[in-house]
Amino acid sequence: MDFSLNEEQLAIRHTCREFAEQEIKPRAEEMDRTGEFPYDLIRKMGELGLLGLPFPEEYGGAGADFLSYCIAIEEIARGDAAVAITMEAHTSLGAMPFYLFGTKEQKERYLPPLASGQQLWAFGMTEPEAGSDAGNPRTRAVLRDGHWHINGSKAFITNAGTDISGGVTITAVTGTRPDGRSEITNLIVPRGTPGYIIGNPYRKMGWRASDTRPLTFEDCQVPEENVLGQRGEGFKQFMQILDGGRVAIAALSVGLAQACLDEALSYAKQRRQFGQPISKFQAIQMKLADMAMEIELARLMYYKAAWLQMQGKPYSAEASMAKLFASETAKRAADQAVQIHGGYGFMDEYPVSRYWRNVKVNEIGEGTSEVQRLIIAKHLGC
Repeated sequence: MDFSLNEEQLAIRHTCREFAEQEIKPRAEEMDRTGEFPYDLIRKMGELGLLGLPFPEEYGGAGADFLSYCIAIEEIARGDAAVAITMEAHTSLGAMPFYLFGTKEQKERYLPPLASGQQLWAFGMTEPEAGSDAGNPRTRAVLRDGHWHINGSKAFITNAGTDISGGVTITAVTGTRPDGRSEITNLIVPRGTPGYIIGNPYRKMGWRASDTRPLTFEDCQVPEENVLGQRGEGFKQFMQILDGGRVAIAALSVGLAQACLDEALSYAKQRRQFGQPISKFQAIQMKLADMAMEIELARLMYYKAAWLQMQGKPYSAEASMAKLFASETAKRAADQAVQIHGGYGFMDEYPVSRYWRNVKVNEIGEGTSEVQRLIIAKHLGC
């Protein structure tokens, strides 16, 4: 058993860590305060090849392995979670479906501009009344005269409304299966399609510099060939997409948790009480030790899940375990980081205040903690 990273993985980690420290972290507070989308950072990430890491070079990607991609997400998240989720949602949810399920023509058309960062892409699954119950969307698509007529709405969609957003792939009910259940199909909807209405951005507790909006479809028509892969395979497709996305969210959570530890440790060494740095007090040392221990465990969990994915082995349970544990680890790390900072941790001038607001959504997006526990229990045979 070898836990060492190869040269390419180490190089990607170094590049992303340097970029996060020099380009992202110095601007994180301002981006959180203004909520402005960081177009220049996304452009630079595209130039570095970060937005196409796991895709083959023939489609404009970097040809890196899945673990390298997750390591990149972790390092970017140490700089800012909003930038990291922009990268993760674009790659795992926006571009990856084209690579996994698209036809040759769809891959050649859509992947190159997405891998280069010229465009961002969104994935629309969640609805106002279909969050955890993702298998029962209310969005409907009817095939008439060679076009899909789409009606419905999607909620909490990342990267749907930026100036460089190219469109969205959505889940829609396209019929009824022989067993009486809804037939779900993934449909490609380019931006600018009549009836594709992009809502105003949400006001959010965290991830403020990322783009998150509702979408509405009013007799929105796309050609019949805009089916992603095969008709009726939508549910199966997005469950596979979410497995990979959950590993990436675990990596993002680890990066954010590591940022909490970095700030807490630095502060504890500088802050003096009773004539000595507070890092000398056992109560503080125990908090820091627990943070470090849980972060390392969470990192190893997402490493294993990524390794299983790269081996072509089942990894759904491991993905849920990694996402669940890492997201809850990040929440505990943020809570302890604020506690170590004391009153200053409650002030927005200190990064840990922002970290505390950012961590909560990791327990919700791409499957809530409750859903992850149900998935794990299912794999246990319950």
